[in-house]
Amino acid sequence: MDNPMLILLDEHLKALKLHRIRENLETLLANAGRDEPTYAEFLTKIAEDELAIKKEKQAAFNTSLAKLLYIKPLESFDFSFQPSIDSRQIKELAACLFVDRSENVIFLGPPGTGKTHLAVSLGLKAISKKYRVLFVSAASLVASLNKAYAENRLEEKLKHYCMPKVLIIDEIGYVPVDTHGAHLLFQIISRRYEKGSIILTSNRGFGQWDEIFGDAIIATAILDRLLHHSAVINIKGDSYRLKEKKRAGLLRNDGEAPREVMKVK
Repeated sequence: MDNPMLILLDEHLKALKLHRIRENLETLLANAGRDEPTYAEFLTKIAEDELAIKKEKQAAFNTSLAKLLYIKPLESFDFSFQPSIDSRQIKELAACLFVDRSENVIFLGPPGTGKTHLAVSLGLKAISKKYRVLFVSAASLVASLNKAYAENRLEEKLKHYCMPKVLIIDEIGYVPVDTHGAHLLFQIISRRYEKGSIILTSNRGFGQWDEIFGDAIIATAILDRLLHHSAVINIKGDSYRLKEKKRAGLLRNDGEAPREVMKVK
């Protein structure tokens, strides 16, 4: 780049942190010389390019803040494997109108049926619409609240979990919650009621939640607030992970490992 004017322009772009324009400056100028756009068209094009990279960076940053278990977009979900799921309903939820209305989404079903995948996918859709999202397992959430309570920092931690517009609570029911933990969890759900959305997954039906929390009253109170404004998706089907093992020959249809796999060499 020998042109003094281009060198000066490069310095200005660097100072303004307009990195996309700076990286593609020679190409942009060459295309402009060939296509002869108006000044307005040329400026609009370079502004769109810079805006695109800023959106990409912001989305990546917000995704890292969400602490998702993994990155699985909705487009990668195999609806043909779980015919009990209404794909149209999921795609409607992906528009995130439930987030606008501070409503909840609850996925119920056996392990391995895609509950967490769908929860994460909806979280990614919310991030793409510039909502703040946070993912946490139910066990980690309760442990975090118990620790904060013991350290006299409960209010600070409650605010932390109430700040995101979407809170994803994964795996309610896999680990029992003691009465104190259940009351702390109730505080999160109560504070978020009609103010922020919760996406929740569980392998246990609502009728078993008194067993999860060891207290029918607190279970009823939690469900009352969760279900008032919510979409409940019941997934009935086999585990996707077990299906993959069967396909690979590591598991028979009766659930047992093939004899050659079970041999100990």
